[in-house]
Amino acid sequence: MNNSFSQYINVTLQKRWLGHVIFWMLLLLCYTLAMKDGYGSISESFNRNVILLFPQIIASYYLIYFLNPTFLYKKKYVLFGILFLIGTYVFSILARVLVIYVVEELYREPPFRKESLLEIASDVKRLYQDFFHRVYLSVFLFACVKLIKERFEEKSRAELLKKEKIIAELNFMKAQIHPHFLFNTLNNLYALTLQKSEKASETVLKLSEMLDYMLYKCNENSVTIAEEIQLIQNYIDLEQLRYGNRLELVFNKNIDDPQTKIAPLILVSLIENAFKHGASGAITIPKIRMEIGVKNKQLLFSIFNTKPEQVQKDITNYKKGIGLVNTNSQLQLIYPNKYAMEIVDGKTSYKVKLEINLNT
Repeated sequence: MNNSFSQYINVTLQKRWLGHVIFWMLLLLCYTLAMKDGYGSISESFNRNVILLFPQIIASYYLIYFLNPTFLYKKKYVLFGILFLIGTYVFSILARVLVIYVVEELYREPPFRKESLLEIASDVKRLYQDFFHRVYLSVFLFACVKLIKERFEEKSRAELLKKEKIIAELNFMKAQIHPHFLFNTLNNLYALTLQKSEKASETVLKLSEMLDYMLYKCNENSVTIAEEIQLIQNYIDLEQLRYGNRLELVFNKNIDDPQTKIAPLILVSLIENAFKHGASGAITIPKIRMEIGVKNKQLLFSIFNTKPEQVQKDITNYKKGIGLVNTNSQLQLIYPNKYAMEIVDGKTSYKVKLEINLNT
């Protein structure tokens, strides 16, 4: 019901002429019904009001599409005020002329005397007492509707731009992650082929699964936690192929519902950093401990890695926090006010604890 009504409103807004026709027809209907008792019948009320619709429409478009954009919005207030007053005078005259020369011709019992145009124009007091409100009540109502419509369109444009900005930023961050993964994994594969290791074929298989995930599934807004964990496991397996017994690694999982949805690639950058800064450092037996738990759509993830006391210089800035920046940016865009991240950067260790409310 709501979707159908929203679609109807959007179609009406897009077809400007249709919206205007609907407005004036509804206004005419309201005037006709409101004044039927005073005029004796619906047909007479309709005829009188349809005639007065002419100055109401002209005055409305004169104000909204000429005076406002040409003078008011450009802060030419004096000219706006002068031309607005002239407009009220002219359109009140037009309304009175139509009443005397058209309406009274139809409904007033002859004989009667018609005022001349000069008499009508010179009787300023009567023009503003009897005809100003009959014209400009509709004008002000039309202006209010136009203002509300503009605010609605402005809000819709702002929301659309915000969504497009979020999509563009997420795509940019994913584009950073993809080559990052590929670069590291190809290095691993290269090392294994140099050693003529039988594990090279297994590496290619893992790499194929990871690329399939990143190229296709990551285009969706969300994936299951089971799919995200499989990607993590593939990455861990590739790194373990590289480090072998030189790495002490623990990965604990406690998931109540594997079908729980999560945005893709949220956790992987943190895991990649643990290997990059911990396992690849000058430590005899580097340690990495990971825990991921999901209960009632509340995710708790923690990762700990040892690191060398003496940090190697990085003249390319390659290790300068790409993963952490990416993760923070994605969390702010996808889970605003729904996550908490704590980082403990020690002398010989590094730990990240992340909590996310996955309820949408």
